[in-house]
Amino acid sequence: MGFKKLLASLGAGGASVETVLNEPNVVPGGVVQGEVRIQGGSVPQQIEGLSVGLQARVEVEGQDAEYKQDIEFHRQQLGGAFEVQPGAVHVVPFGLEIPWETPITTFLGRHLTGMNVGVTTELAIARAVDSGDLDPINVHPVPAQQAILDAFGQLGFGFKNADLERGHIRNTRQRLPFYQEIEFFAPQQYRGLNQVELSFVSDGHEMDVILEMDKKPGLFSEGSDAFRSFTVDLNNFHTTDWAGYLNQWLAEVGGKRNWF
Repeated sequence: MGFKKLLASLGAGGASVETVLNEPNVVPGGVVQGEVRIQGGSVPQQIEGLSVGLQARVEVEGQDAEYKQDIEFHRQQLGGAFEVQPGAVHVVPFGLEIPWETPITTFLGRHLTGMNVGVTTELAIARAVDSGDLDPINVHPVPAQQAILDAFGQLGFGFKNADLERGHIRNTRQRLPFYQEIEFFAPQQYRGLNQVELSFVSDGHEMDVILEMDKKPGLFSEGSDAFRSFTVDLNNFHTTDWAGYLNQWLAEVGGKRNWF
């Protein structure tokens, strides 16, 4: 996977760039390995800087309507300035760390609808910056996230959709300017319940899990009994029966509201 394009700031005869990922499958807290290949053009060119980063397409709520915005949430510089001679090839390897809050894009071998996350490359030359296309990555859940997702499957919930919302979930360890919502259709045994929305916010040691039933768009109603957040230890998550835990909470809320 990769891209190749003529650097717009260089004009005719300028260098070209290709970014190749060794393996597009990653997990939060992991590293994506790859290399940037710079092919010299017909004249020497002074490269002032080279960097790679991570970008996600996020939903933003405006005053009149929602719109999509590409947000870069991590960037890593690759070395200093150097000169590319005509026809020469420079290969710059990199290992780009994947932040723990990076949204999941792949679950049970399928791409989650609505997720668009990948590696970007920027080359700075002559006080200009030239950005490359997005190299998609497949972000798989870490084991603790997998356990929660599996619990929903065991209870009969079906995946509906996933999206990224700009903003912050209060009282969590969130640091990125957006968060992920994974939506599930409710099974028939939970009559009266349309869906449950799930968010993960991790820091490498623990993970905030945020659940909400019948969420109103754009609002986290923390005062409601239909909202629950709890913390999961990323190393000791296996000591809990998560399907039983979730079922108990759903039954409690459903019983209070005469749903079930």
